[in-house]
Amino acid sequence: MIMSKKAFTLVELLVVMAVIALLLGILIPALGAARSQGKTIVCKNNLRQLVLANSGYAVENDGCYVLAASDIWTTNNQRWHGVREDNYSPFDWHKSPLVSYFSGGGVKECPQMVNFRKGEPSDFDYEDGCGGYGYNMTYIGSRIWERNAAENCKRPTKNTEIAVSGQTVMFADCAMARKDGGSIYFIEYSFAEPPFNGLDYAWPSIHFRHRGKANVGWADGHISSEKMTKFSMLIDNSRINSADVMLGWFGPIDNSLFDLK
Repeated sequence: MIMSKKAFTLVELLVVMAVIALLLGILIPALGAARSQGKTIVCKNNLRQLVLANSGYAVENDGCYVLAASDIWTTNNQRWHGVREDNYSPFDWHKSPLVSYFSGGGVKECPQMVNFRKGEPSDFDYEDGCGGYGYNMTYIGSRIWERNAAENCKRPTKNTEIAVSGQTVMFADCAMARKDGGSIYFIEYSFAEPPFNGLDYAWPSIHFRHRGKANVGWADGHISSEKMTKFSMLIDNSRINSADVMLGWFGPIDNSLFDLK
């Protein structure tokens, strides 16, 4: 007697396919979120190393933090993260004043994928080598908060001048947006700009690239993830809307989280 083999019916096959599709619909977003969370953790560790490096530098330099860009109004080749030969060369982290305080080399790059354009001569102020992180130059990396920026960019702020270190930004995820024809791209930008530059808004440089959040390293050493405050303005001569490219600020739109008070 020949025994017939039992096979899947079309209905059963469709049910199995539907279950698989449902599971994939649940798992794929979860895997994406887990991958993003992993990148956020790495980024926070990078920022923590930057804060520790600058704090260590201050301890060994009479309480003075590293200068952000001592020659920005002249030759414009000195940065906290390195030195370049000219305005069209990348910064060499081996020459950074923080080099001996970095753990395992120079500034580590933020692992979150950003379309950073590298080494474009047309971008005079490109900041290749800062890893996608910006330093609070206005209040910590200089004394330009005292005005006379051309001279005070050469003078450091001391750690004893910060009133509430746990509420003062030192480093953060940063970028700057540009437009080439109809295409928007980003360049690395090594300064975390406070909202106000004199009487006008600065171009926002805090980049909320971690699922709508930016990682921030505070002067007391703790690291946090911050949501972008609802705000938008046109930046650059390309008239890019800042909110559309995830650039802005967190907290109140004033300088209170950047200044020394």
